[in-house]
Amino acid sequence: MTRPIPECVMGFDTSAYTASVALVSRNEVICEKRHVIPVPASRRGLRPSDAVFAHVQNLPELIEEMALSMAQYQIKGICVSAKPRPDPHSYLPPFSVGVGFARSLASAYHVPLMRSTHQEGHIQAALWSIRHEEWEQFSALHISGGTTELLQVRRSGATGFDLKPMAATDDLYAGQLVDRIGVLLGLPFPSGPYLQDLARYSTNPVVLTIPRVWYDGSQWRTSFSGPESQARRLWAQGVERADLARGLELLLVHTMARLVEKTNPKWPLVVVGGVAANQTFRSQFSLILQKSQDIYFASPELSRDNAVGIARLGYSALMA
Repeated sequence: MTRPIPECVMGFDTSAYTASVALVSRNEVICEKRHVIPVPASRRGLRPSDAVFAHVQNLPELIEEMALSMAQYQIKGICVSAKPRPDPHSYLPPFSVGVGFARSLASAYHVPLMRSTHQEGHIQAALWSIRHEEWEQFSALHISGGTTELLQVRRSGATGFDLKPMAATDDLYAGQLVDRIGVLLGLPFPSGPYLQDLARYSTNPVVLTIPRVWYDGSQWRTSFSGPESQARRLWAQGVERADLARGLELLLVHTMARLVEKTNPKWPLVVVGGVAANQTFRSQFSLILQKSQDIYFASPELSRDNAVGIARLGYSALMA
């Protein structure tokens, strides 16, 4: 008797700095590969054209690494993040690379091509990580190098969510602040993991002024330009690297907690994005809000950019 071939869905995500591919089945992540684009020392980012070129070079290698897993499963569909967020005006060139590869493979395999967004993939990856993919309504705090938003989330359609912004930063994103100060301290870019390692050596954390939070008539806002300027002044005055790194971590914890307190979102709250992988943030955020039972973090590995959430969205769409 012929043994049936198990089914899976493939996901692609090509963000500003990470190319990733994943295969998922009903109950597991079969395989997940990613490549983070290296950034030259002292630089604070890449031009979109450089990211596009890097993704074009990296995606074939990632697919080759998954070839054995792909051969053992029947691919039933392919889902791809086509843009940063579910907004008609949202656009970033690197995502076009993932769309191109996904379209080609969907055509070759004669399977449906489904489109979602990077932000929705982050949220779905978190729900998978905390084993609550069944949730239909909740809030999400997305803190990364490209987004800092508090969102009210409702399940919408087969491959995504209806996201209503409730709070955001007015200038820099949390991840941008980490990267700018990280590069100032001589750390590689993106600086998040390196800043966390450096902060562990702090003995006297720098106290940075928590920025104010205000309501602009539609949502709550805060600003990180003031803390950045203060951190630069303190660095010029000779503070210890580790103490400034720890002070920056604590500033982010208290600022995001204050933003949540002002907004009073619909609980539970799911925290996603690369900044949410920081151990200090994860350990202190719930304590400050005193709602630890209602706050959920994606695993550190699935907090960062990845294709797992996109693949899970695709699988859920096919099952629906």
